[in-house]
Amino acid sequence: MACTRSEDGAVAVEFALLLPILIMLILGILEFGLAYNAQITVTNAAREGARTMAIQNSTSAAKTAAETVSSTLSPAVTDPEITITVSNGTTTCTGGSTATVLIQYPFHFLTGFFGTGYTMTGKAAMGCGG
Repeated sequence: MACTRSEDGAVAVEFALLLPILIMLILGILEFGLAYNAQITVTNAAREGARTMAIQNSTSAAKTAAETVSSTLSPAVTDPEITITVSNGTTTCTGGSTATVLIQYPFHFLTGFFGTGYTMTGKAAMGCGG
């Protein structure tokens, strides 16, 4: 009689070897999706802040507009993270100058598996006067 080996546990062992790789892949996809969504939100907030500054000529209104657009982020964008500059060197948006809004948002990874996070930057510029 020939001696045959049983392969009863082979699938379980292969699954146990591949499970950590699959979990890392799923977590990577999740973290990338969240970071990409946050980057789009920060960029859109900067764009809305620049548009508001160019039309209304008010830094407080521009910051409020940027914060409103980014309200879906957790934590939300705050005033110190928003920098508004005008190309003419003043805080007044006059015709022919350009309003620039820069948002530096500290993004934190959900799981911490790929690090703690990094600083996202959203920048937008728009000509003053509408």
